[in-house]
Amino acid sequence: MTARDLVIAVHGSAVPEAGATTARLADSVRALTGAPVAVGHLDHQTPSLPHVLADRPGAVVVPLLLGDGYHRTVDIPAVARAFDCAVTRGLSGEHAVALALYDRLRDAERAAGGAADAVVVAGAGSSRPGGNDGTLAAVRQLGLLLPVPVPVTAAYCSASAPAPAEAVALLRARGFHRVAVATHLLAPGRFTRALAAVPGTWAVAAPIADHARVARLVAARYAEVGKTEAGCAEAKYAAAEAGAEIPPRVACQQETLPL
Repeated sequence: MTARDLVIAVHGSAVPEAGATTARLADSVRALTGAPVAVGHLDHQTPSLPHVLADRPGAVVVPLLLGDGYHRTVDIPAVARAFDCAVTRGLSGEHAVALALYDRLRDAERAAGGAADAVVVAGAGSSRPGGNDGTLAAVRQLGLLLPVPVPVTAAYCSASAPAPAEAVALLRARGFHRVAVATHLLAPGRFTRALAAVPGTWAVAAPIADHARVARLVAARYAEVGKTEAGCAEAKYAAAEAGAEIPPRVACQQETLPL
């Protein structure tokens, strides 16, 4: 059987480095899954997600998003439905994300010349209920991963408070001198540029989209769809054998892969 197309849905950025970062991720996911992999953008870059899905009806869409804000809960599902595509869960709150953050943070600390004495986890930010849960989960998980207990706090580049500059300033006012920023963002863009300019930081970590753990997480999301649909097929066969009404495929997907 031919593997279903895998489409990675990304926000997009006007910063040229963003495309190179997501291309490295796509290459890694392609190697892990053996599936045809494409990238669709929600803004700033081409090809757009609708354009990519129009050429790949029935594809599996993996939202490359660290929070369950508007794009994850509204935007992407609406586009996917138009092309009969399955949408997986996003990446919010996953331990693999925290491990990737940890690796990037330690790289930045080594480049700066030593470990931080406080950490700000800087996420994109969302005004929707639950939209910042991924960043808050990363704060908790990263705090447990650090070898020496240090304060770890959340900040947001937009839509929520505190802003990264405010969070760094508050920690420095409390007497912390090596305040590092763990970048809870996926690819270079205007937010990462703003983080690099925050005054008083000891180190600023790189974004995480091209980290190996993120690639494995995207591949796992794709595999979940195959397992779910196999389970649906078995249930339909059993129902048919018993003479029961067979539910439509879309209903089966919606029950097991909530959009």
